[in-house]
Amino acid sequence: MSVPFLDLRAQYLTLRPGLDAALARVIDEQRFILGPEVEGFEDEVAAYLGTPHAVGCASGTDAILLSLRALDLPAGTPVVVPAFTFFATAGAVWNAGLRPAFADVDPETLNLTAETVEAALTPDARAVIVVHLYGRMASMDDIVALCRSRGLVLIEDAAQAFGAARVSNGRAVRAGAVGDLGCLSFFPTKILGAFGDAGMVVTGDPALAERVAKLRVHGGRQMYHHEMVGTNSRLDALQAAVLRTKLPHVDGWIDRRRGIAAAYAGALEGAGAALPAVGGGDVVNVYTVRTGRRDAVRARLSEAGIETQVYYPVPLHLQACFASLGHGPGDFPASERAAKTVLSLPVYPEMPAEHVDRVAAALRDAVRETGGAYADPSG
Repeated sequence: MSVPFLDLRAQYLTLRPGLDAALARVIDEQRFILGPEVEGFEDEVAAYLGTPHAVGCASGTDAILLSLRALDLPAGTPVVVPAFTFFATAGAVWNAGLRPAFADVDPETLNLTAETVEAALTPDARAVIVVHLYGRMASMDDIVALCRSRGLVLIEDAAQAFGAARVSNGRAVRAGAVGDLGCLSFFPTKILGAFGDAGMVVTGDPALAERVAKLRVHGGRQMYHHEMVGTNSRLDALQAAVLRTKLPHVDGWIDRRRGIAAAYAGALEGAGAALPAVGGGDVVNVYTVRTGRRDAVRARLSEAGIETQVYYPVPLHLQACFASLGHGPGDFPASERAAKTVLSLPVYPEMPAEHVDRVAAALRDAVRETGGAYADPSG
């Protein structure tokens, strides 16, 4: 029995009539760029997240880039980013003309903490990007307090964490709606996925929302009048229609993902892999374990027909394109260890229970046969 990492077709088939009708609606109307579908989706996401403003754009990467450009920071300004995450977070900083200032991650959660952010700060730093990695929301209260005390803009990269929530000051707050700006991705594999690239910036600041809205259409609200140099980063109506159809199902999908994570946790107890701690507000975009001899374990799983992924095999400070920043091995040990040990297992809402059992049994065998039990460096 082969087990795919993800089966997007299974989700489409469950929603096919509604999705086909939504696409047909846009095609009949022939309004493909921005317009009422995009505006409707922006309003619905803002309501779901509990944030006043939402601005659709072409991708999650562009959401970060537009957020940074909206701040109008001096060229070369340091922006704190995690050393262990997807490349787009630091790449957007670079492409905005700013400088990534890498921070190590917490060895257990693999997210930034107030302590790791503070260690990365320099006197000229002006912003921090927190990534809610794998669908686990970072502990934001201390990070918010640090940023407020230092006058730092706080951006959330919530590309992997749509719908995640934490309790703050007695109320639940969702990922993306805590900082000054939140960046969302609707890439097809995400919790809420489009039929291609799509993204969004959310914020409580009307001035920032207005700047992002202008930047996504070449820097102006009025056609052929440009107040700033922007770019073409519009969320198209076809993607918005797909996402509006899917949005009402998100909470059910999140519950199913949590159920799969719980099943994995039960089946993998004592298997020798370090399991992620999934909190009640986490959304399990991917279920990521940690093993010793990761590549050997992964090869055994592949031989057994189990598809897995490694998010991410090289930490950002060791990427060749950032060599000019002067970092080397050993600078961010938790990030470097994560890159050598993380292994993401299949998880998607429509995943059959027997596939979960099959993956767990195969991982147990692979860890045992390769001697790949995870050794916690903290002892």
